[in-house]
Amino acid sequence: MTDAPVAADPWSRLRGLTSARIGLARAGASLATAPLLELRLAEARARDAVHEPLDAARLAADLAPIAGPALTLASAADDRRAYLMRPDLGRRLAPDAAAVLAPHAGACDVAFVIADGLSARAVQAHAAPVLAAVLPRLRTERWRVAPLCVVRHGRVAIGDAVACALGAACVAILIGERPGLSAPDSMGAYLTWQPGAHTTDADRNCISNIRPDGISYADAAQKLVQLLRAMRTRRLSGIRLKEETDGRAISEERGTGSSAAPDT
Repeated sequence: MTDAPVAADPWSRLRGLTSARIGLARAGASLATAPLLELRLAEARARDAVHEPLDAARLAADLAPIAGPALTLASAADDRRAYLMRPDLGRRLAPDAAAVLAPHAGACDVAFVIADGLSARAVQAHAAPVLAAVLPRLRTERWRVAPLCVVRHGRVAIGDAVACALGAACVAILIGERPGLSAPDSMGAYLTWQPGAHTTDADRNCISNIRPDGISYADAAQKLVQLLRAMRTRRLSGIRLKEETDGRAISEERGTGSSAAPDT
């Protein structure tokens, strides 16, 4: 009597389309050893990403050939612990930041800010490739771009303060997103028209999950440029600015737009 043929894994095809954990092997009521160890490793990588410090000097050096000398700033959070325990401090600039920004203030179209957020490794790896694709397009269109700013211990709203100090009409902040169990190095881009003390999360547009295994650098750059063009044309952002599926951005005074709630 021959053994019955072993059925193919019904989940294998779906696993090829996503990094999500699907159909994990089990031993009784628990996960099998291999997927359990893999899960614990992913948790450890996520925790490490949250606590990993930003190497601002190296990031500025990586960005120099693309955007010229970057301004290095810090938020009002003195260290990583303060940043994690006091989100409000991560939204405000340190007292000495005003003196760094003042000599560069003037009328400009856009300010780009890079902040570590909750994953410094995300911006260390992904900020330069995205900006390398974005900035040449804007320069060709004669955008006035403010000096690039790198901010330690910053949250999304820190970009508002930087843009106001530089006199920028809009801001795009590239920031490390909260690590997950499949992506400890995901970067987000948040764009805001005329940011200021009045700005809320509803005023922002978001491009999330920028990384080689998520939204590619080329696609992220394309979306970012399109949103910036639409913001300047329509003079608005957030839930009133909607991105259509064909890539064009249009205003929508009512309804939902391409904004997402950031960890501000």
